Amino acid sequence: MKLDIQEIKKLIPHRDPFLFVDTCEVLIPGEHGKSEKIFNEDEYFFKGHFPQNPIVPGVIIVEAMAQTAGIVVSYKLREYDEKSVLFMSVNKAKFRKPILPNEKVSFEVRFLNSVRDVYKFQGICFKNDVKVSEAEFSAMITYR
Repeated sequence: MKLDIQEIKKLIPHRDPFLFVDTCEVLIPGEHGKSEKIFNEDEYFFKGHFPQNPIVPGVIIVEAMAQTAGIVVSYKLREYDEKSVLFMSVNKAKFRKPILPNEKVSFEVRFLNSVRDVYKFQGICFKNDVKVSEAEFSAMITYR
């Protein structure tokens, strides 16, 4: 199921300027998904990271992976309206190549395991089918 930005906004609470997913394809609800993002040259963080050599910050790349995982999990749990996905940890983060303004990247996330309401995922970021970064991360699902 391929989701557009409006469908994504129904699943996660992130909004501009902190929504880093343009589209998301949920391949296996709760377990596997792919998303895409074009980091436009007018993104707020390029002004300071870095003025003469703008690149997407690593924390933004990891956040985009986590948002993708949040969409994949929330899609499975969409019957629960009052839920939040809260970032808990990041491990094994690697950044191999920079992402520059106006470049399109894709993120792929895969479920690794869960204990109660804590989900652990692996994420990979690709630019032109080349792996540019990766990380493992965990998040907690809370219900209000």
